[in-house]
Amino acid sequence: MSKPIVAIVGRPNVGKSTLFNALAGKNISIVEDTPGVTRDRIYAEVDWSGYHFTLIDTGGIEPESGDIILKQMREQAEIAIETADVIIFMVDLRTGLQDSDGKVADMLRKSGKPIVLCVNAVDNFKVQEPYIYEFYELGIGDPVAVSAANRMGIGELLDQVTSYFNEEDLEDEESEVPRVAVIGRPNVGKSSIINKLIGSNRVIVSNVAGTTRDAIDTPVRYQGRDYIFIDTAGLRRKSRIKEELERYTVIRTIAAVERCDVAVIVIDAVEGISEQDAKIAGIAHERGKGIVIAVNKWDAVQDKDAQSTRDYEKKVRQILSYLSYAEIIFISAETGQRLGKLFSSIDMVLENQKRRIPTGVLNEIMTEAVALQAPPTDKGRRLKLYYITQVAVEPPTFVIFVNDKKLMHFSYTRYIENQIRASYAFKGTSLKFIIRERSEKEKTTIEK
Repeated sequence: MSKPIVAIVGRPNVGKSTLFNALAGKNISIVEDTPGVTRDRIYAEVDWSGYHFTLIDTGGIEPESGDIILKQMREQAEIAIETADVIIFMVDLRTGLQDSDGKVADMLRKSGKPIVLCVNAVDNFKVQEPYIYEFYELGIGDPVAVSAANRMGIGELLDQVTSYFNEEDLEDEESEVPRVAVIGRPNVGKSSIINKLIGSNRVIVSNVAGTTRDAIDTPVRYQGRDYIFIDTAGLRRKSRIKEELERYTVIRTIAAVERCDVAVIVIDAVEGISEQDAKIAGIAHERGKGIVIAVNKWDAVQDKDAQSTRDYEKKVRQILSYLSYAEIIFISAETGQRLGKLFSSIDMVLENQKRRIPTGVLNEIMTEAVALQAPPTDKGRRLKLYYITQVAVEPPTFVIFVNDKKLMHFSYTRYIENQIRASYAFKGTSLKFIIRERSEKEKTTIEK
């Protein structure tokens, strides 16, 4: 099931970041009483009444501002609007209805997306109720009164948002055709890779970073097997500031990753791996997707020798240390070099994403692991591992029953993971571990 995306939009300084933090349950966005302080579009996962969705925080929309930063923030917000399934339109009771609120409302109506009007800073509904009515003039619908700072009205707001979710629409189509998202920074060759695979320039390619505006699904057949490649986007038009440009890719990446089985992370071999590459890769990793790292433009790297690929791979693994399981391939979209390897890597990852290990074998691996390295202790109390079983795939998910969850340190969980990978490589896929407590009397012994 693909998670819906919800975007919070509005003019600057109406409390969007404060609301975002309240809904996300933690302080993720920087909150400061200065218009335009939220320059990055930040996202979080939210659960409400059984619904799971991705929440997007955006910079404020200034419809007619000539300021370069506000202009770029407006562009980011427009991309978020296009990508979102539901939009929270936020206004501020303290400042009342502004002309710019009306212009933002016009922009939102054109999107055709469901809109929930949220009036912020309503700290006392009985006293302030008459002032809420003026926001009906926006023609958006019934306003929902909240106080983001005081966490008031949040439940009603979320009820309104989730009322637009349709579980049937969120279900993926019954199809065995794997979906492959091609993600990465602008201008690393994502569209060129897909064009080479299908043999035509279906996706617009140019040297202007961010040429691809929307995520595009492209069917590809290779050696009798069908795939759907999802190309992701950059900007509607190019920006003068490269750092700002790179931030525009995040929401498109989220939307594509949510729909994919395998994410191909494209890195520019000439420019090298960057911090933005790490952020993009982290999105796929956090969502448990299969991952292939494709180093593109390898043909353009000068002075290569037999050691070059090893050295480059070492550098990539140092920066993307959390992706030690990922397959790394070196390709050229320009020449078609090793593109066949891309398909074999995708097939391998798909197989590993669905791999199941028998419970008996898992417990043999865990028993040997415990014998080789004793579990940690704390204040005289030792961790005991009773039982392990696999409960899900995509990604492979395991439950370990222990005597005390607090004793199961992250490093020991990683150790168990490494022991499992030593027997079953699980190349290209993350492994998820759930730790549960079971008392001595309740325990299911490994011998059973």
